[in-house]
Amino acid sequence: MGPRVRGDDVRWALFGLLALLAAALAAPSPAAAHPHVWITAKSQLLYAPDGTLTGVRHAWTFDDMFSTYALQGLEQKTKGTYSREELAPLAQTNVESLKEFGFFTFAKADGSKQRFLEPVDYFLEFKDSLLTLHFTLPAKTPFKAKQLVLEVFDKAFFIDFKYAEKDPVTLVGAPAACQLQFQRPNDGTASAQKLGEQNFLGGEGGNFGMMFANKITVDCP
Repeated sequence: MGPRVRGDDVRWALFGLLALLAAALAAPSPAAAHPHVWITAKSQLLYAPDGTLTGVRHAWTFDDMFSTYALQGLEQKTKGTYSREELAPLAQTNVESLKEFGFFTFAKADGSKQRFLEPVDYFLEFKDSLLTLHFTLPAKTPFKAKQLVLEVFDKAFFIDFKYAEKDPVTLVGAPAACQLQFQRPNDGTASAQKLGEQNFLGGEGGNFGMMFANKITVDCP
């Protein structure tokens, strides 16, 4: 029998990204466009033997405050830890909520937009008091590209994605000739903030988060 969780507690404890992000998107001023959730990310780009990109595997570790909030009301068999089974309802709700926001993952192959199917192989891991969401986004139509550009960011900048310092992005099964480049965002420098506010005031507020996009480029000859 699975863990017993009270309905009211679940509704309050589940990630609730839809409601949180809706509030951020409705923010009336650039001053409100700052992160409330921090994620440390790692990503793997998955390739078939013939060099076709089949999907992206993410591991997103949430900050301590958000991890604590998400776990409120969730019963546990062993104090101080949570099993994958106990966290399964949270994982399911989270990946379902991500769909409306394109999973914060945007890809172009030789300039053409590519889309992803709903996540598979997803689960939550609890370690060192933090939650990490693992999931794989299959490409809607697996593809080959001379240049793949993949960006991970929240358009509203309600969530700040910061990639891990060690091995932030890896290629799995890619042809040996493919070259990976990873570009981190400006992380809120004064010039980026000024440009972001100009974009916001000019009616581009919904794209504020592009200033803080993590950009992955893979060139395959």
